[in-house]
Amino acid sequence: MKFAIPMAEGKLTAHFGHCKEFAIIDVEDNEIKEKSVIVPPPHEPGVLPKWLHDLGANVIIAGGMGNRAIELFNQAGIKVLTGAPVEDPEILVKNYLNNTLTTSDNLCDH
Repeated sequence: MKFAIPMAEGKLTAHFGHCKEFAIIDVEDNEIKEKSVIVPPPHEPGVLPKWLHDLGANVIIAGGMGNRAIELFNQAGIKVLTGAPVEDPEILVKNYLNNTLTTSDNLCDH
């Protein structure tokens, strides 16, 4: 599995489409194997779903995301979780793997 997490200052950011970097975390056998931090391409509608799909992301953990973006990710076969807390990416992934990730409402209102 490969997780994509939008970040600001090393932690999840609620501003998915305008984040400055993503943590890309590779997981094998329920263990984190590798983490990289990548700068996304400039934000335009439809760019991030294709970019993250091309990187091999399977799951996105986000604070908030627009409904159209969620639809585009789902069409690309990428699971989207919104309403995640501001936390270190590794902690979010470990909580997801342990079925203890708490999410609330989508923090994006559009």
